[in-house]
Amino acid sequence: MSRSRTTTTTTSSSRSRGTKSDEVLQRVGLPVGHEYMSFVEAQIPDVLGTDIGVVVCRTGYTGERGYELIARNDAAGPLWDALLEAGEEFGMLACGLGSRDTLRTEMGYPLHGRDITIDVNPVEAGLSWAVGWKKDAFWGRDAIVAVKEAGPQRRLRGLIATGRGIPRPGMGVTLTRDVPLCDITSGTFSPTLKKGIGMALVPVMVNAEAEVGVDVRGRREIFQLVKPPFVDTSVKES
Repeated sequence: MSRSRTTTTTTSSSRSRGTKSDEVLQRVGLPVGHEYMSFVEAQIPDVLGTDIGVVVCRTGYTGERGYELIARNDAAGPLWDALLEAGEEFGMLACGLGSRDTLRTEMGYPLHGRDITIDVNPVEAGLSWAVGWKKDAFWGRDAIVAVKEAGPQRRLRGLIATGRGIPRPGMGVTLTRDVPLCDITSGTFSPTLKKGIGMALVPVMVNAEAEVGVDVRGRREIFQLVKPPFVDTSVKES
């Protein structure tokens, strides 16, 4: 069980992830059990002595079943405390975006600014499912359709260490010592697999299951190309 929080100028977003997330929210008096990618508007019971609205979303970016809660800033602190208290017996711990980044990498979820940027199209990023191909017009449609029809020159691939190397963004990826391919876009140590994992936009001429090298602080560590996710997902479990 884990909790994290993000704040804007007017609202805060808190997250409850894990197999006991339903029980925690129920103890606070919030609705649970709605479908994945849906949300329910509710009131926060007994917070600040009045009913304050909260949006309970069955969403997240960790691959684990859970919820995201969006509430006014003045209610976020008491709500956070109430959730931590309710989750204490389940071993709930507060955590930050660093742990979220590790979990989303284990799921192969791309991060904007690293794995997906203005220079990365959705076809090569493996996000064709998110494109409204049947729409007659949208910004960039002609360019993206052209990539789809011709085939991308590179694909976002997963890499998993065969040894002890841990990849980090910006580290070079090579096919052989003298054949550079690309750079790591996301990389971390997977606490689930106990291995280094990462992602990179690898040229399509490279076999999808090939072994490649990653320059880890001057050492060429060997990694296996794989298709993410790196771990099983429970995000859609009811």
